[in-house]
Amino acid sequence: MGVPDKLAERMSMAEQHEYLRARFSRRSMIRGGAVTLGAVTGGAFVAGGTAQAAVPAQPLTQTEYVNGSLVAPFARHLAFGNDPSTEISISWQVPLPVKKPFVRIGTHASHLSVKIEAEVRSLFTPTGVGASGNHTQYYVHAKLTHLKPGKTYYYGVGHDGFDPAAPQFAGTIGTFTTAPAHKEPFTFTAFGDEGVSYHGLANNSLLLGQNPAFHLHAGDIAYADPSGSGQASDTGFDSRIWDQFLAQTESVAKSVPWMPAFGNHDMEAWYSPNGYGGEEARWNLPDNGPDKKNLPGVYTFVYGNTAVISLDANDISFEIPANLGISGGTQTKWLEAQLKKYRASKDIDFVVVYFHHCAYCTSTAHASEGGVRQEWVPLFEKYTVDLVINGHNHQYERTDVIKAGAVTKKLPIGGTAYPETEGVVYVTAGAAGRSLYAFTAPLSYEGHENEVDSVASFINTKAGKVNETVTWSRVRYLDYSFLRVDVTPASKGRTATLTVRGIAESGEQVDHFTVARKAK
Repeated sequence: MGVPDKLAERMSMAEQHEYLRARFSRRSMIRGGAVTLGAVTGGAFVAGGTAQAAVPAQPLTQTEYVNGSLVAPFARHLAFGNDPSTEISISWQVPLPVKKPFVRIGTHASHLSVKIEAEVRSLFTPTGVGASGNHTQYYVHAKLTHLKPGKTYYYGVGHDGFDPAAPQFAGTIGTFTTAPAHKEPFTFTAFGDEGVSYHGLANNSLLLGQNPAFHLHAGDIAYADPSGSGQASDTGFDSRIWDQFLAQTESVAKSVPWMPAFGNHDMEAWYSPNGYGGEEARWNLPDNGPDKKNLPGVYTFVYGNTAVISLDANDISFEIPANLGISGGTQTKWLEAQLKKYRASKDIDFVVVYFHHCAYCTSTAHASEGGVRQEWVPLFEKYTVDLVINGHNHQYERTDVIKAGAVTKKLPIGGTAYPETEGVVYVTAGAAGRSLYAFTAPLSYEGHENEVDSVASFINTKAGKVNETVTWSRVRYLDYSFLRVDVTPASKGRTATLTVRGIAESGEQVDHFTVARKAK
């Protein structure tokens, strides 16, 4: 049930949101309180601590629950906690309210010895919002801490009436592996702009074959809001697209931590003033960012020798200004503090940053974001960031090595960049599944190089679009694709390397290059 018509006529969207939140808390429907955490000592589980739900929950009456034996969990997805070596969040959905959801976890599929209570966050879409008004979704989360580094665990999710430890549900058991305690080679994958489609499903199938330690999603996740301006006036919204999306990605996300940044299509204005109320219901991400109230998609984690930072470019976007300035500058200050800390650490070789809007891209659709170049690019260069990954433009494009807006070194396919002395490489990997955009220049990719001296493009500034002619566009590929990054730590005085590959939906390699750093 939405806001009564007579009230709605006198209320702003923000006021309507507060009214609905008071009546239908997105973390209500199941009792509030503590979420029990799992802990491990010597390979055996022991009782852990607790984490409180952010919003007090309101209990349902007994009659409002469904028979749990008639409901099966779906859409499992994992995410790291603040420390990937000891913390994992397990999340999933149920189609209807159920009693006492939980996770079973153990060191073997036949021995799920610990039962951990889970938290339900219900998300109510009001009447009159898009095609899915007056609809409630139920997202379930359990955070595990005190796990052992570098260990594989088995888990199952359930509720009263559905126990994954029962023989008939053995096929629902999943696994995850925590990050190692020491530097080891590993692989991760990345893309942006997926949505629900055959192409998104095909890319997911290829992702699983790369055996990644984790996957980065550079924003515009499901496209439940196809308009993407972050306004309550956006048309075509359908919250049920999220059900399809999370089911589509489950084949990967149930075993590979799926770490999203938020794009413009992820600002869903009907749930909260910042547009992220829905995202907070669906994801359980690290909480170490600068502003969890306004920027829940900003966080960082360290895996082995690599620090990874997720940013929210909606905060600095001139092109789509719905959330422009929402952090009051705190995100940029936090970013610099993280970069400074990581560069001072003897244990970290590489820093990878990902977010939605492109720093450097020549797409005919969105091209480059002036807010990113103004606020963050100087910091990337000051602290010699090793790789920047973006989405937003639905294509694959990779730059030469850039510093101060100019090419410091041409980086041909197969080349090597040294960020400590040369500059930063930027990759747009926004061809995960949505309809493709276009280039003004001819395509140029592995096996089909077509080098040009310059490319006509534009940049989005505070004053609007400004045309520019650029020389940094090195690789341009226009079909569905994703990134694979192989990380090799330094050994015996040799350099540490990131080997970055662009891989098409067909399995064809369309680009590869190396980022190298001397051993510390």
